[in-house]
Amino acid sequence: MRKSLYGLAGLALFATTAMAAPPTQDPGKPAPVQYEVSFDNAAHHEAQVVATYRNAPKGPLRLNMSRSSPGRYAIHEFAKNVYRVSAVDGAGKPLKVERTDPYGWTVSGHDGTVKVTYTLYADRGDGTYSQVDATHAHLNMPATFLWAAGYDDKPIRVAFKPADPNWRIATQLPPAKGEAHTYWAPNLQYFMDSPTEISAFTVREWQVTDNGRAYTFRLALHNPGTDEDADKFAAKLKAIVPEHIKVFGELPKFDHGEYTFIADYMPQITGDGMEHRNSTFISQPRSLFRANFVQLNTASHEFFHAWNVERIRPAELEPFDFTKANPTPSLWLAEGFTQYYGPLLIRRAGQSTVDEFLTGLSGTLNGVVNGPGRQYGSPQEMSLRAPFVDAAAALDPTNPNIFTSYYPYGAIIGLALDLQLRGRDKPLSLDDFMRQMWRAHGAPEKPYKPADARAALAKTTGDAAFADGFFKASIEGSALPDFGPLLERAGLKLRQKSPKKAWLGAARVKVNGAELILDQPPAPNSPLYAAGVEVGDRIISIGRFEFANEADWTDALDRLKPDEATTVKFVQRGQTREASLKITADPTLEVVRFEKADLKPTDAQLAFRKAWLGADTEATK
Repeated sequence: MRKSLYGLAGLALFATTAMAAPPTQDPGKPAPVQYEVSFDNAAHHEAQVVATYRNAPKGPLRLNMSRSSPGRYAIHEFAKNVYRVSAVDGAGKPLKVERTDPYGWTVSGHDGTVKVTYTLYADRGDGTYSQVDATHAHLNMPATFLWAAGYDDKPIRVAFKPADPNWRIATQLPPAKGEAHTYWAPNLQYFMDSPTEISAFTVREWQVTDNGRAYTFRLALHNPGTDEDADKFAAKLKAIVPEHIKVFGELPKFDHGEYTFIADYMPQITGDGMEHRNSTFISQPRSLFRANFVQLNTASHEFFHAWNVERIRPAELEPFDFTKANPTPSLWLAEGFTQYYGPLLIRRAGQSTVDEFLTGLSGTLNGVVNGPGRQYGSPQEMSLRAPFVDAAAALDPTNPNIFTSYYPYGAIIGLALDLQLRGRDKPLSLDDFMRQMWRAHGAPEKPYKPADARAALAKTTGDAAFADGFFKASIEGSALPDFGPLLERAGLKLRQKSPKKAWLGAARVKVNGAELILDQPPAPNSPLYAAGVEVGDRIISIGRFEFANEADWTDALDRLKPDEATTVKFVQRGQTREASLKITADPTLEVVRFEKADLKPTDAQLAFRKAWLGADTEATK
């Protein structure tokens, strides 16, 4: 997903702010940087990597493993899985390899050529890490390849040696001329953004013509399913692509005229999705059949990123620094608006019903509106917390109530803005805003700052006061509009899902022998929170209800009533306590069509709904 050319001299960075079209010329052999990767010990999750650097300047050569990865915002210690590092010079003479810090090595005494050999252990397949086993090699480049300081702008060649003759290679890297299984990249930035799947995957291809240029779309599917499964999934992908194009008015100018969905749906994989400049890496441990093709949601999200993030790009991510976390305050737009559009464009493409779309929207809306996180920060604040949450790991616990993910938070901001724009005297939509962002920042690949997004909204609406007010209230602040009237314009009802059901602020429990343990922190200002109950406490009783198992707990939740006053008895860190407890009604929200709420939508409401969500003949049968 990176597009800047920049240098890594030691840890110093220099950059242009945007990259011209990547070179289309294979550097040929020998390349300044050459990688060779083999998988002779795939059964034990090892790859052998040989990296050759030519024309090295005099003095020690610094080699590094990345600590961050394109599309992720937290620190990842890839160097921990690299070992047996050795090096020789151009004549094959052994060189001294010294490790002076955890993240890299220094090679001295070379003759201008350094050939480094190392072993990589890889057994986590997702959008960030790598996995090698007897079925495939699933490679994310920052987790796989070390890099040398001073070579970041040099062309690269990489030769893969598949462990099985039936394995083939899926990657956005263009093939090198005259050599099987060999590919090239114009620079380190492009190379690191080019994940690669090597396996006996299934391929489906189709053509899309846009502005007179033909593009090849490809599905590379590693999945324990049938050809019919592959055909069905490819058809679904093919159906959603035009809806994505309609939002922006055109396709990105994909390098080399290709875009690849690299899909890994194997039992040993970890569920994930990661956007890249001309491809996406999408993974799920369930097969297409077992998951009922729900993987389309991730594919739609990641494909939208081909415009939003890959080319409509936050300035704070330029240049991408592989040595540290890369934060930006704009993830509410980069990730959140993408989260909004992913299922919306599936709906518009007819791959889901309005009711199915609303079920997902209900969960997202409820989580943001009723979640406690908004009390602790705005969408910009939550965006800047990404390095702490985006697959980050730490030993000490974090208060789970103070964070609302920028994914659903931004999606609900997108919903709010879309409905407000559609309700203006001169109706617009969020599509109009995204097209303005595309024209101003995506097509020219000019990174944006928060002020640029505000300016784009003012340009879209012709109303700077509206843009200023929206950003002040809902982007810099945490205010949300009243969604009830906004949704009614589409003949949709926002309501409590179970207003007669009791709610305590936390419902998840676990059983330890005959003890019932609260297994989630209660929400602030909820009944259990007000009573002083915390995650990990043993709940002895609520009123007359005593607890020895989960069935007792479920029975109590079913029979307790909103507004009922009672007591809770619990054990907290060895001390038995009792406190007053006032039961409240379940605040969970849902959005349903008027037709399901015994209300009749007007023709105007139905027209609004159709313009927003598309036709839904199945839902009206």
